[in-house]
Amino acid sequence: MARPRAAGYEGHRDQIRAAAAALFARLGYTAATMSDVAAASGVSKATLYHYFSDKHALLEDIVSSHVARLEQLIEQPLPPPPSHLLLPADARLRDLVARFMQAYQGAQNEHRVLTEDVKFLEPQAREAVLEGQRRVVTAFAQGIAACRPDLDPALHKPLAMLVFGMINWTFTWLKPGGALTHAALGEIAADLLLGGLPAVHAAAAARGLSG
Repeated sequence: MARPRAAGYEGHRDQIRAAAAALFARLGYTAATMSDVAAASGVSKATLYHYFSDKHALLEDIVSSHVARLEQLIEQPLPPPPSHLLLPADARLRDLVARFMQAYQGAQNEHRVLTEDVKFLEPQAREAVLEGQRRVVTAFAQGIAACRPDLDPALHKPLAMLVFGMINWTFTWLKPGGALTHAALGEIAADLLLGGLPAVHAAAAARGLSG
C-alpha cells in the first residue's frame, strides 16, 4: 500500500517548480544545476530529489504542467458576449486570445522554458507535450473556421499558427508593470486578428494606448 503524501506536498512541489522555471528561464536549462535549483527553492538537495528524481523530470513537470493549464483554457465555457455587436464565433476567438494572454502574464518563466527547452525532453515526454500543444492549436483553428467558414480549411491551422506567432513570444519583450498590460495587448491582438490594422488603431485610441 502506497504511503499517503504529507500535507503540503503539492505546495512544496509547486514552490520548487516555480523556482526552477525562473532559474531555467534566466540561466538556460543546460546551465542550471540541481544544486542551483535547490538553492533557489530554499530546500536541501535531499528534499529536492524527494520531489524530482533528476533535472529531466523537473523540466518535464514544468512544461507539461504549463501545457495542461493552457489546455484547460480551451475547455472552459464561454462567458456571455460583452457586446451584441460581437458574433458568437468572434466572441469565442476573442475570448481565447484574452485567456491565453492572461495565462502568459502569470507564467512568463514557464512559457520561456516551454518555448526554448522542450527539445531537451526525452522523446516520449516531448511528444506528449507537443501533442498537448497540437490540441491547443486545433482549438484556435476551429475558432477561426467558425469565424470564416468560407475559407479553405487548409488555411485554418496556418492562421492559428500566425495568431500564436503574435502572442507566444511576448515574454521576450512585454514586461510586467509596463505601460502596456497583457490584457490590453490581448485586446489589440484580437482586434488585429478580427479587424486588421484599422481596428487596432481605433481600439488603441479609445483605450488611451495610442500615445
